[in-house]
Amino acid sequence: MRRFLVSQLVRIKGHVRSYHKMTTMNTKPFTVFVEGNIGSGKTTFLEHFRRFEDITLLTEPVEEWRNLKGWNLLDLMYKDPAKWAMTFQSYVSLTMLDMHRKPTPTPVKLMERSLYSARYCFVEHMMRSGTLHPAEFAVLDEWFRFITNQIQIDADLIVYLKTTPSVVYERIKKRARSEEQCVPLSYIEELHKLHEDWLINREHAECPAPVLVLDADLDLSQITEEYKKSEHQILRKAVDVVMNSPNKLSPKKPITTSPIHIVPQRRIL
Repeated sequence: MRRFLVSQLVRIKGHVRSYHKMTTMNTKPFTVFVEGNIGSGKTTFLEHFRRFEDITLLTEPVEEWRNLKGWNLLDLMYKDPAKWAMTFQSYVSLTMLDMHRKPTPTPVKLMERSLYSARYCFVEHMMRSGTLHPAEFAVLDEWFRFITNQIQIDADLIVYLKTTPSVVYERIKKRARSEEQCVPLSYIEELHKLHEDWLINREHAECPAPVLVLDADLDLSQITEEYKKSEHQILRKAVDVVMNSPNKLSPKKPITTSPIHIVPQRRIL
């Protein structure tokens, strides 16, 4: 365990150095974090934007968590969280940092979750539930603060896919991901509260961007229309930031080749 954690920290410091080089080249894209509970439809939301050629989509690296040199850390964490939570969240931090610093050839980047939700929702839950020892929580919190103090990983916008716990619980059972079969409704309810505390109630100081709230309880036939309603705000804000900031990529072509219809303002906190 000690050797694993030391190797993780060394790799994170390497990421910090390389990220500094990248950001000095004025290549930071307009960045959107797509946040929400388990089963809230984050991947589906990203897929909706695949038709826009100037947007890079970065999905949550679940497959990396399911296969680290043959070890399924996600499964180990769900089956024995008291033993594996620290190891799992350490690796989550590394893989999420990889996503944050990944070079993006387009002027817009959509990310499924972030280091912020890892800290303020998942690590926070592990601490409150007693899954993490206070010393382990302190280590993870220090890693988070080291990363956020050394690297600019803030977003320009957060899209919060707001759901009802009972709705996503049924979705989780239907998608039948093997590691999630032991997840109780109470866990989903607690994660929901933590997302609300972070993004709606602002109980933590570090909500790094304005929040666009979408109703993600809708079924698949209706949710596409809800996603379309968000297109204009996301793309309009992207154009504004890309065109007005010297620290952003200048688009070589329009942000989108598809027509965007102006819709009434959605709720932005």
